[in-house]
Order: sequence, then structure tokens, then C-alpha cells
Amino acid sequence: MTSQTASVPTPDQISRAPKVLLHDHLDGGLRPGTIIDIAEATRYTGLPETEADKLGIWFREAADSGSLERYLETFAHTCAVMQTRDALFRVAAECAEDLAEDGVVYAEVRYAPEQHLEQGLTLEEVVEAVNAGFREGERRARANGHRIRVGALLTAMRHAARALEIAELANFYRDSGVVGFDIAGAEAGFPPTRHLDAFEYLKRENNHFTIHAGEAFGLPSIWQALQWCGADRLGHGVRIIDDIEVADDGSVKLGRLASYVRDKRIPLEMCPTSNLQTGAATSYADHPIGLLRKLHFRATVNTDNRLMSGTSMSQEFEHLTNAFGYTLEDMQWFTVNAMKSAFIPFDERLAMINDVIKPGYAELKSEWLFQQTATTSGSAVAGG
Repeated sequence: MTSQTASVPTPDQISRAPKVLLHDHLDGGLRPGTIIDIAEATRYTGLPETEADKLGIWFREAADSGSLERYLETFAHTCAVMQTRDALFRVAAECAEDLAEDGVVYAEVRYAPEQHLEQGLTLEEVVEAVNAGFREGERRARANGHRIRVGALLTAMRHAARALEIAELANFYRDSGVVGFDIAGAEAGFPPTRHLDAFEYLKRENNHFTIHAGEAFGLPSIWQALQWCGADRLGHGVRIIDDIEVADDGSVKLGRLASYVRDKRIPLEMCPTSNLQTGAATSYADHPIGLLRKLHFRATVNTDNRLMSGTSMSQEFEHLTNAFGYTLEDMQWFTVNAMKSAFIPFDERLAMINDVIKPGYAELKSEWLFQQTATTSGSAVAGG
């Protein structure tokens, strides 16, 4: 009898598998119905649709442009309804609930506090509202039979000049639900080196940060994020593929930057569906994550913006299993990679891997044994 643990997982197994998410934007994951509710309550009249199903479709179609800049424009509507404490609390709580329902056991969710000040909130009030929402969402998830832990990443916008201020904010709340710092926004014309003072501050404070790099812009963005700024992780990093040469015979040669990224085990926060939308990849089958997995880069799987991409962690893994024939072993590899790369203490990461992730996958991989037993027992009864 041959073990079936190496077979491609079913959608149900993918859904039930423990998953870890490192790259998810709070303002990119709202429920369409919530956007409509808050818009009505706050008298925001700019929505293109007022029915939840139609609004969800609009976001996906508007984001599916092949342009990062056009993709980012869709956030004007979500940010517009995230300007009060109640709205931020609700969105954060629902985010934690939705991720837990999808089998995510640990998530780092990012947002830019500076984008939620239009109705008088302070930066501190924004952070405290979101943190409280995440705790409420964790509580609701437990009540529904799910377990999740959510940490916040505070994001500064690349085109603005508040990076140091946001970095200081992230450091102030580092023991109160905020696990790190990020910069985001259009890469072209806004290199990460514009915010060196923020990164130098975080390094002096022994704090963690990731940088959006290597998505719409190429290797120079990755090089600057790592060698000038000192990023712990790369947000996307998909363009590292430009420094990898595959010959006609299948042999592979890594350039010096790609070798450095692999050798140093620098985590890549890869977001396949989002990359297709922004033109950073042409198809799931051609997405660089396939080659990077084979070459043992520290690749992770992420959602980026669940609303705009119409996706979830389960759907991302379904796309990858369909494209590359990934098994539960591959899913576990990606998940352990992500947990190893999280911005929480080492002992807590280790406990999540050993006590939650590995047991969860072991149970899924053993299911075929019981299915086989059930099938054999049924045949014996029928034959008797």
C-alpha cells in the first residue's frame, strides 16, 4: 500500500490547513457590505456601486488593470470609509474574523495610520482603534471555534514625508500589538532610500521592518531595500527573478543579488494574484514563485489585498496547486517559511510551528489512512 501524503490537496483540505499570512493590507480587505454600511453612516457618497455584490465586482475589475498605479487608486474608497474609531475597529475585527475563518492562524496585517486622519483622529487613536479591533476579532474567532493571532505592521507612504514619525509610532506600540514597520506605495520615483532616517532609527531600536520592493520596479529597488536600508523582509520581491538565468538545458545561474537573498534566507512576501493584476507576472504557471520554490528561496504565500484581488489564502494556494501540483508538504513548507519570518519572538514562532502548524498538517496528511480503512471496511461488509 502506497502513502498518499504526496497527493495534491483538495480545496477542503487547503481551507482547513493552518496558514500564515505576512503581507495583507487592512484597507485592501474590507467586506463590500461593510464599505456600504460605513459610507451610509458617514455620508460618503463617492462609491461607484451601492450593492455589496456589485461593489465587490467593481473593486476586482478596477484593480485588474495591469498597472500598479491604477491598482492603488481603488484604495481611495476604502480609506474614505476608515476615518473614525468605530469604522477602524469594525474593519480590523472583521479582518481577523475573515482570516481565521479561512484557516489563518497567524497574520501580520499592515496599514498606514497617516491615511486615516481626515476626520480628526490622531495617529495614536488610529493605532489603538485598530489594535482593539484585532483583539475583538481574535475573540470572535475563538467563539466560532477558530484560533488566530494578528499583529499590526505600521506603514509609511513612500511619496510622503512621515516615515520617521510612523517608525517612532511603531516603536512606541511594539509591545501593544504592533510588530513592525513597512513602507508602501508606487515604487518608481520613490526609492526606499528617501526614508533612510526611519530605517536607521528602527535599527538603533532593534525593531523589525519590511519594505515593498521588487514589485513594479526591478533589482535596484531590492538592492536598495536590503543594502542601504537593511530590510528584514521584502514585500513582494518578485523581480529577484531578473537576477536568475535559466539555460535551455534547465541549468540555473544566480546573480550576486539573488545569491545573497537566498544565502541570507531573506523572506520574500509573494502575492501571486496581486502580481498578475499589476503586471508583475503573466500567469500563475509563469509566476516566479515556482522557480524560487525549486531553488529553495525563503518564499512565502500572501494575499496582499483580498478585496481588490477577490482572493483569500486558500484561493492563493489553490491557484498554486493547480499551476505547480503542490502537495500538503509544499503548503507546509511555505507556511513554516512564513512563520519563521514573522516579527514575533523566536520562542513564540517555534511554538506556533511545533504546536500548531506541524500538527495541523500531520492530521491532514494522515486522513487518507482513515479513508482507506473506511473504504476497506465498507467493501468487507458488502462482500460478507
